[in-house]
This record gives sequence, C-alpha cells and structure tokens, in this order.
Amino acid sequence: MMAGMALTDTQDSAEARARNALARADNPAIDDARALARGAARLLAALGVAAIAEFTLPCGRRADLAGLGRKGEIVIVEIKSGPADFRADAKYPDYFAWCDRFYFAVSERFPASILPEACGLVIADPFGGAVVRDSPVHTLAPARRKALTLRFARCAAERALRAL
Repeated sequence: MMAGMALTDTQDSAEARARNALARADNPAIDDARALARGAARLLAALGVAAIAEFTLPCGRRADLAGLGRKGEIVIVEIKSGPADFRADAKYPDYFAWCDRFYFAVSERFPASILPEACGLVIADPFGGAVVRDSPVHTLAPARRKALTLRFARCAAERALRAL
C-alpha cells in the first residue's frame, strides 16, 4: 500500500515539475507574459498612453493591455509569450473593432515573422519596450469611443479604489 502511494506521489511530483518547467521564464520556448506586459505598459506610458491590464471589452474579450491616449485614442496590446501562445490564440481579430490601434508585444527572441503584418509590433522586456512596427489606424466611431472611454475610466477608478 505504501509503495503504491509513493509511486503516485512521485508521478504527481514529476507532473508538477513538468508544469513548472513550462512556466519558468528561463525556458527558451516561453517568456514571462507578466514581465512583457510590464515593459509594454511602461512603453505606452512613455508614449503618453495610460494603460490598464486585463481590460474587459463589451464583447466579453479581455485585452492584455488597453490604453487611452491623450487625444482619446484607444490602444490594445496583446502579449504573446511564445509561438505556441500565438498559434493557440485566434481571437486577436476580435479586438480590431474595439481600438484605434492594435499591437502584439513579444520578446526579442520571439520569431516576429509569424505575426501578421497588419498589426503593430512591440518588442518588450520587463523594463520597457520599443515600437518596431507601427499599427495601422482604424478610427473608432464616436459613440463606441465614448462608451469605451467611460468603461476604461470606470475600470481604472474602481481598481484605484480597491488599492486603497
């Protein structure tokens, strides 16, 4: 009985180690999405765009980063931690209807050639980033912009209140 339990514990431990290995930042096949988001958010701030993470859009999709520019422009940044993350996620076109500009943010070692040319590209690390390819502008309708701006402001205010 004890031998069977030890085998199960060993198997569980091996599975846990395998899962943890996939999520580690030093795994060459995957980058730390949180660190990329931090760098991309810092870049947006430097460009005059106030960003919040995990912003839920009216369609139910959740943008990794959503930003509001000085002139009211809406920017969405989708973080991709590796090629498998990009290939497994076909929802990014759903974001186009909810922003003026759309970017992918990836690390320097990400194979950028697999990303669509029609999207902007940010290369980021935990400390900042750079716009490598600018996003085409798709101007939102005024009513949609107003609704998104109000939603963004309320989300940011609620998060600030919870942080107190």
